Amino acid sequence: MCGIAGWVDYDRDLTLERDTALAMTRTMALRGPDAEGLWIDPHVALGHRRLAVIDPRGGAQPMSEGPVTLVYSGETYNFRELRKVLEFHGHRFRTRSDTEVVLRAYLHWGADLVEHLNGMYAFALWDRRTEELLLVRDRMGIKPLYYAPTRHGVLFGSEPKAVLANPLFTPRLRDEGLFELLTTAKTPGHAVFDGMYEVEPGHVVRVSRAGVTDRRYWALTAREHTDGIPRTVRRVRELLEDIVERQLISDVPLCTLLSGGLDSSALTALADRAMGLGTVRTFAVDFTDEGGGFVPDAMRDTADTPYVHDVAKHVGSHHTDVVLSGESLSSPEAVEQVMRARDLPGIGDMDTSLYLLFAEIRRHSTVALSGESADEVFGGYRWFHDPAAVAADTFPWLHGLGGMTDLVDRDLDRRTDAYVAERYRQAIDEVPRLPGEDGLERRMREICYLHLTRMVRFLLDRKDRLSMAVGLEVRVPFCDHRLVEYVFNTPWAYKTYDGREKSLLRGAVSDLLPASVVRRRKSPYPATQNPSYERSVRDRLSGILTDPNAPVRPYLDVKAARAALRRPIGRASLQENRTAMERIVGLNDWLTAYRPEHI
Repeated sequence: MCGIAGWVDYDRDLTLERDTALAMTRTMALRGPDAEGLWIDPHVALGHRRLAVIDPRGGAQPMSEGPVTLVYSGETYNFRELRKVLEFHGHRFRTRSDTEVVLRAYLHWGADLVEHLNGMYAFALWDRRTEELLLVRDRMGIKPLYYAPTRHGVLFGSEPKAVLANPLFTPRLRDEGLFELLTTAKTPGHAVFDGMYEVEPGHVVRVSRAGVTDRRYWALTAREHTDGIPRTVRRVRELLEDIVERQLISDVPLCTLLSGGLDSSALTALADRAMGLGTVRTFAVDFTDEGGGFVPDAMRDTADTPYVHDVAKHVGSHHTDVVLSGESLSSPEAVEQVMRARDLPGIGDMDTSLYLLFAEIRRHSTVALSGESADEVFGGYRWFHDPAAVAADTFPWLHGLGGMTDLVDRDLDRRTDAYVAERYRQAIDEVPRLPGEDGLERRMREICYLHLTRMVRFLLDRKDRLSMAVGLEVRVPFCDHRLVEYVFNTPWAYKTYDGREKSLLRGAVSDLLPASVVRRRKSPYPATQNPSYERSVRDRLSGILTDPNAPVRPYLDVKAARAALRRPIGRASLQENRTAMERIVGLNDWLTAYRPEHI
């Protein structure tokens, strides 16, 4: 796992721009603390920061073979099988790394190498024969990759900060970039800053003297599902066993993230079986409390910790609870680090706690397996099962919820709503369908598609940035494209065959788990209920309202923000009010730090 950065310019000699190329590369230092590399030719500079996971000695980058040079971030989980195929065709390898497999796969298959890769990756490949650059991203968008076309080429990097480090790019914010900041309906390809883009998941961007072109090599498709429920459950189990075994490959210490929910518990149990009973290491987050214990709310019926301990005991894992205080969650240093890691406004304690959890894990492990995206794949969120949310003419996770826009200027709120409505219609128009599919099955295919192409990308981006900011590689087995494709095409009735959420996953792994976890209702990532944390958020919002020069002030409904501060500090019942305040404070921090010109 690594960070990449680079620059192509057909009108200048980049061998004279080493300092700028190095500055771009060094913005990726946290993603790759183990090594640095820079390769420059007259019209291209490729930079790499390395987190050594596979073949620490042999996998140095940039890596060249003949006319081709590669900078690569991520993991190719089927690299051993591909290596055998390539050796059969005469390729000889100098290293044990998956990077060299990707490089030689290009030499053998050209740009069609993407059809052969299974993994999470983002890479840039320069071919001196054609003077072309390929920018490639994995099918689900697990690893990030951004680019900004210039007059004579392109700037690119794993994160926007690499592009921002080049003086050719000026950070500007158009209205639609602001709308993106105010919502959680992430638009594919959108990078907030004007003139900057994400390489979309499942896409290849080609840069040549003729310009920049974009090709999609993978997308969700609608296929008839012919397996019955018992066979479908068995197939899900088979896929998960294969996926987890592949993703345990590592030459450095590995662990799992454990929440006590079905998703992370399943991965932990599968990993424990594959590694050898009682050898897996697990980590969970918890919070100190000053307010009288956990209180159920609209999203969370139960606290995680008792279920975490049930699983840890059941599988015999080496377990650690990472307990965070209200003060640590609101510390200015942690808040700043989170914002700089994401290049986006923070979303409060759920960002900070994840960052602090990852930082503690990194003291013991370099790789972690996470249950992220199982809810999107198997239909786990509560709004999947809420008829009103399913029927709503918007992204279902936005139905009936407030958020940051509760405190913004009314006209801006109205325009943001219109933007979200437009993006929703765009997403619905993309949904693949089967002939004759109608009614609930048609609508639930739409709902699943929205989660797998919009919501999951928001969550994967957050997970990647906050983990890589501390040099931790987080793998997401539920994003394996084979599993995603298979489950996407199972009927909704299968996904709820036991009358509950995530029926297929529960049926596939229930024999591995304690009964308490099998019975547990879905509970999302935890948020602290410590009143001291909310007091710190309110203090920061109050400071913004008394500062006429606060950069977020022009976007605020000051009257609404003051009313929010007058509400009593609550626990679970007022979580929504706190979320709105957190988002406004985060946006103010981001505007202060990045100072984009709003045009």
